[in-house]
Formats: sequence, structure tokens, C-alpha cells
Amino acid sequence: MARLTARFWIDAYLARLRIENIPAFIVSHGDDTAGSVLVKVNHLNGHADLYQRSYDLMSDSQSWNVLAQGDEAEMDNAIKRQQGFDPDLWVVEVEDRQGRHLLDQPGLE
Repeated sequence: MARLTARFWIDAYLARLRIENIPAFIVSHGDDTAGSVLVKVNHLNGHADLYQRSYDLMSDSQSWNVLAQGDEAEMDNAIKRQQGFDPDLWVVEVEDRQGRHLLDQPGLE
């Protein structure tokens, strides 16, 4: 199966969020072709969740998993640490009080 470029996936993800009226924006622009992606879900109350995509060898599939949860400032520090060893990292911030991110919907894995 052909793999989508990071930029194509990001653009599609932002479009899907816009359809649902969920504000989101790119915090850090990574490598257009093969950059990894982190999604920060800001609950707008000082709490945030950080998601990363993982590959499961057993099922030969990808899924989004929680990397960290907690105080928003702590999540920002976790992002900075990740960027320290991955300069090609994309970071998308989703702002939703309900914590909606759509990463669990078909087509976004």
C-alpha cells in the first residue's frame, strides 16, 4: 500500500477538523514527505493530551496512541524534547473543550 506524505495527511486532517468546526493549526512544520506527526489536543482549561502515531507489527496497522496527558505546559515541554531529537517533526494543535480530535475515525490512521 502506498504511504501518504506527511504534508498530504496534515492537510487532509485539518480539512476534516474544519468540517466539524474544530479549530486546529500547525505549530511546527516538519518534513513535507516523511516527517513524524504529534497532535496536541488543548482542552482550553490548562489540560492537554499529546498523541503520536504508532505502528503495530502484529496487526500490520497504524494507530494513534496517547503519548502523554496533563498540564498544558508539561505537554509543550514534551513536544520540545521530541523536537530536540527529531527536527522533521510536525506538531498540530487542536483546540476543543470536549477533547475531540477525530484521530479515531476511519481514514486518519
